[in-house]
Order: sequence, then C-alpha cells, then structure tokens
Amino acid sequence: MKEKYYISTAIAYTSGKPHIGNTYEIVLADAIARYKRLKGFLVYFQTGTDEHGEKIQIKAKEENITPKEFVDEIASEIKSIWDIMNTSYDKFVRTTDEHHEKIVQKIFKKMLDKGDIYLGEYKGLYCTPCESFWTENQLVDGKCPDCGREVELKSEESYFFKLSKYQEKLMDYIESHPEFIQPASRKNEMINNFLKPGLQDLCVSRTSFDWGIPVVENPQHVVYVWLDALTNYITNIGYDPDGSSEEFNKLWPADLHLIGKDIIRFHTIYWPCFLMSLDLPLPKQVFGHPWLIMSDGKMSKSKGNVIYADDLVKEFGVDAVRFYVLHEIPFASDGVFTKDLLIERINGDLVNILGNLVNRTISMAKKYFDSHLENKKVIEIVDNELISMINALESEIDNKMTNLEIGSAIDEIFEVLRRSNKYIDETTPWTLAKEESKKERLETVLYNLIEAIRVCAVFLSPFLPETSERILSQIHSTDTSFKFNENAVYDLNEAEILFQRIDMDK
Repeated sequence: MKEKYYISTAIAYTSGKPHIGNTYEIVLADAIARYKRLKGFLVYFQTGTDEHGEKIQIKAKEENITPKEFVDEIASEIKSIWDIMNTSYDKFVRTTDEHHEKIVQKIFKKMLDKGDIYLGEYKGLYCTPCESFWTENQLVDGKCPDCGREVELKSEESYFFKLSKYQEKLMDYIESHPEFIQPASRKNEMINNFLKPGLQDLCVSRTSFDWGIPVVENPQHVVYVWLDALTNYITNIGYDPDGSSEEFNKLWPADLHLIGKDIIRFHTIYWPCFLMSLDLPLPKQVFGHPWLIMSDGKMSKSKGNVIYADDLVKEFGVDAVRFYVLHEIPFASDGVFTKDLLIERINGDLVNILGNLVNRTISMAKKYFDSHLENKKVIEIVDNELISMINALESEIDNKMTNLEIGSAIDEIFEVLRRSNKYIDETTPWTLAKEESKKERLETVLYNLIEAIRVCAVFLSPFLPETSERILSQIHSTDTSFKFNENAVYDLNEAEILFQRIDMDK
C-alpha cells in the first residue's frame, strides 16, 4: 500500500481575478504534490474557491447580476489560471457545491446539539472586505489590522461558537506538536497574540445579508464565512456527521494545509477548535507561507502595481514563471517580484546553466558518436565528484522538501548542473575527440553528463514539469530513477533550445 499524502491550498476568495502573489500558493502546493508523487506517495491535492459572504453580495449587486452568476464567472477564471500554471490538483472544490452546503448544515447542527454553538447578539467593529469583527484594542490607527480599511459598528443576532471551551486543549496541542504550525514565528504569534490573552467566542452566523448557507434550524441566519470555508477540507473528501466515507477515513487528517500568512489565525485557532468539536484529528501541519510582493510593497489595484500570472506566462512561458516564484520566495520571509529579476533568472539559471548544458552535451554526442552513447567506464578521478553529487541529490532534496524549503531544493539541483558545466571545462571533450585512443574516455565523459542531466531532469519535474519532460524527450529516456545508472544505453534525439535568452533592453 502506498502511503497517502493529503495537501490543500486555501480556497481562493471569489472577489476578483487572482494576481501573481495569489498564484504563488497554488504553484507551491503543486510542486510539493508532484514531489510526493515522484517519491511514491498516493497524493490527494485539493484546491478551490470560497464563494459566500457579504462582500460577494455587494459586488454582484454593483454589477447588477446575482451572486451565483458573479461567483460562477470568477471561479471559472481562477480555475483557468490554476490550469495555465500547469497545476496537478485532484479536486477543485466550490463552497456553492450542493454537497458542501448540505454537509456544512449537518456540521452546524452537530455543534449546536453538542452545545458548542449558541444564539446571542454580536456588537462589534466590522470590516466588510475581510469579513471580520474586531475589538477596539485590536484596531491599528482606528482601522482594520488586516487590510487597513475603515471599520463600522455593527450589531445583530448571531450564533456563536465556543472557542473559549477549547482554548486550553488547543494550547496543549500546539505546545506538544512543535511541527503543527510552520514557520515557528507564526506559532509564537498565535500563542502570544491570541491564545495567551484569551479566546473570544466566535460569531458563526449572520442575518444582515443572505448570500450564504442557510442555518436549517433558523433560516434567517446564514452560516458565517469561516465555518463554511474551513470545513471544505473535510466536506469534499467524504466527511458526514451521520457517517463518513471510506475515502475520508483514508485521507484525513490532512498532511499539509498550505495557506497565506495572513489567514494563519483562522487555520491554527478556529479550524482546530472546530475539529475538536467534531471529535476529529487535527491536520498534521499548517504552513503559513510568505508573500510575493512588489518592490513598492504589497500588490493592490489602488497602487496600480498588480501583475497577473496569465500575462506573465504569455510573455515568458509557464516554467519560467514557476521557477521564479518557487525559487525567489524564501521559506519564512516575503519575496520581491520585479521583471528585471525574472529576466535575470531566465538568462542566468535557465539559459546559461540548464539550457546550455543540455544543448551542448547532446550536440557533442551527435557530433562525436552519432547520438549513440554507452558507458565505456574509462574512469578518472574527476568523474567521482560529479557522480557522488548526483547520487547525493536525493537525500539533499528530501531534507529541503521535508522542511518546505522549496527554493533551496531547486538550488541543490542547480548545484549539480553547475558542477556538470564545470566538468565539461575540466574534461575538455573537444580535446579528447582529437585522439582516437581517447575515444572511449570521451564516450564515458559524455555518458556521465547525460546521466547528470537525466537525474536533474527527474528532480526538476515537480518544479518545471514541461521542461523536465522536454529534457527527458531530448535524451530519449524514460528512466526516472534517482541515482547514477552506469549501464544505460542512449540513442539521443535532436537538441532543442529549452529557453530563449531575453534581451533586457528590448
């Protein structure tokens, strides 16, 4: 039996087209999912859209269409961009799906029957864009601490979830499971800013708008966004309070919830408490990833600095964009997007290091051996370092991927590619080709290079899937093993340019 691996992104809010910063998350999750599949895991990768709430109702009204028509259009656009980015999700879920809505109503009833949800009145400072209530002391300069916009005083009858009931249990869990919240800085933030000061019971229904899932027991209420949205992780894999499916029992708990750092509170405080109320195990890990920001700060339409992934893909190609966002954003701090740096990465890493190595190696094999290579095993000392690096690559990448250091994992592959380019300079195949007595040594050198390219292409497949496929096609190999294979026979195809150099001035 293959070991399962369940990874999810946050579901994208259907208020507008996602920019490159939003798109980073799905590409990051895709790289992790593809890597796990490469390593033999049975992967389930879920993404989708969050489609209810007052903000949606307001936007739909402005456009003179129904909320459902509005979210249908945006959800389709989001899915299209996820597909343009070549992401390999197994299920794209929507919170307007009939099945999800039905199970959310059952979850609400179960919590209500258990006494974890009760009816009361909410009075607080409300931020419509964030769909969040705040206390006076949580505001920053009198405005929403998350988005910096104005808040308004609202009062309405609401159902509340007893977060306070689970505070101690959650604190104990976080303290005894240091891997649960990553990076560690996010864990400290949750403990110090929310758990230690004490959790307030959470508003989980609204009556001031009706674009949401109706509460069956009190239909003037709709289920509030976080109870609706967060439960998508279980409603779509077969959870049912009346009896869950075999698929649910196989997949839950999730191995990784991959989310933006701005919604870490909802996933590491509200969500675990909901799960405790349902007597379900908690996800194994929640990773609050950093942001991709512009050089002048966070992307926003008001600043006019928003860049969209589909536009970048048209200009530079999908794998170049994937490479940039995966490589340039550190594990725990924000990454900066500039077009100049993207072009620099394409020309430096993708053209000079990767593309150049593949092209010149295949071209030499064609020139000297009519594209047919076997390992003549005429070994010299200089070969050992390269072969050792190839064979060490699996454990190096495993370590980085386990720690979710995706950019560093890519660096390990490029270290082998750099070493391979240096190996060409050290062995000078063009000099060996001048002497008939060195022909077997020359074939050994080129064979070693093709094996280095093959192993690197295999490991590049989670990050640059199209490029990996093209490389393996050029070297005419279906071998996806992770170690240097000394007994292969190669009949290479024609060399093709992987990435075009970009003229920065043009």
